[in-house]
Amino acid sequence: MSTMSARDTVTPITHDERQKRLKALQHSLPAFALDAVMITPGASMRYLFGLTWRETERLVCAVVSTKRVVFVCPKFEDTALLAALPTPHDFAWWEEHEDPRSVVTSVLSENNCQRVGVDPSCSYGQVFALGNLTAATLTSAGPVLQSLRSQKSASEIALMQAAKTLTLDVHVAIFEWIKPGMRMSEVIAEIDRLHRAGGADNGSFFCAVQFGEGTSHPHGVPGDPTLAKHELILIDTGCTIDGYHSDITRTYALDKQSEDVETLWQLEKEAQAAAFDAAQIGRPCGDVDAAARSVLEAHGLGPDYQLPGLPHRTGHGIGLEIHEGPYLVRGDDTPLAAGMCFSNEPMIVVPHHFGIRLEDHFYMTDTGAKWFTEPQKSLYQPL
Repeated sequence: MSTMSARDTVTPITHDERQKRLKALQHSLPAFALDAVMITPGASMRYLFGLTWRETERLVCAVVSTKRVVFVCPKFEDTALLAALPTPHDFAWWEEHEDPRSVVTSVLSENNCQRVGVDPSCSYGQVFALGNLTAATLTSAGPVLQSLRSQKSASEIALMQAAKTLTLDVHVAIFEWIKPGMRMSEVIAEIDRLHRAGGADNGSFFCAVQFGEGTSHPHGVPGDPTLAKHELILIDTGCTIDGYHSDITRTYALDKQSEDVETLWQLEKEAQAAAFDAAQIGRPCGDVDAAARSVLEAHGLGPDYQLPGLPHRTGHGIGLEIHEGPYLVRGDDTPLAAGMCFSNEPMIVVPHHFGIRLEDHFYMTDTGAKWFTEPQKSLYQPL
């Protein structure tokens, strides 16, 4: 692997870009019949404010209306929160003996907010308690937030490109290093080490390593198996750079496989290519899933989610969350638009025998889809 950190090639999201996002959210509220949204810790809070707070029983939230932003926060955390927020905002502090939902209710009332969208990452307990106190109508802020976050800016795409390039480099290093006799836990630890060495935020964000029959379970099964000679290898891993995700899967073998494995590996590659070709501006997201399934069904797999075949959606949106909307799945009629970013992973599962998943990501441009990473070349030379 290169000794250069992935961070050396990218610029973090700027204050100006976050301010534009916030203004876009405020401008969009009337179109979604909302007077305000309540943003809680999670991806949307990071997206809008750069704040990487964690949700606890102590409510921290931002009430965003068309003209004002008010943070509702515990008073004893004031120094930490003020230091973490680069832009001054209004604050409504609450003390330990007070109910923070009452403070939110007061903020909503003072700003005449009757229709309030709540961040989908907010816990049910907080929403339930707020609903018992406020006269406002609570609904999900998911649609308005997705409308903003689904189309990535050039700086967001650059951060994801850096993360995905790093993860692909890690896959290359592992392919050259892995050998029979290694335990799954050894491989996972090495992947984490390489991600850390390459400049990822916190090593691997996740890592699934599967051998032989274990590859037939989409996300693996408990245990710590050892790689045996002639076994198929499936590795699905990713990291984050400045919060933006990679998520790449390679399925390969170190030695000759059966004709069944070779045939279905090629079919998996064909299905992935069909999904990519179907990703055209203006087409519904669900069409991409249908394109992959049509290839598999033409060869006797499926139909639908039946096995042998494809047991899950073809892909998911990606950004500050590893899985985020819209999705490449039947029923998602969201039109594909420039800036949207997706995984492409129409896995083939043969129960109790093996599974093959090739996962790369693409982003939409005005002229169609473009790969972040080039798809795997062959079963025996994956990278």
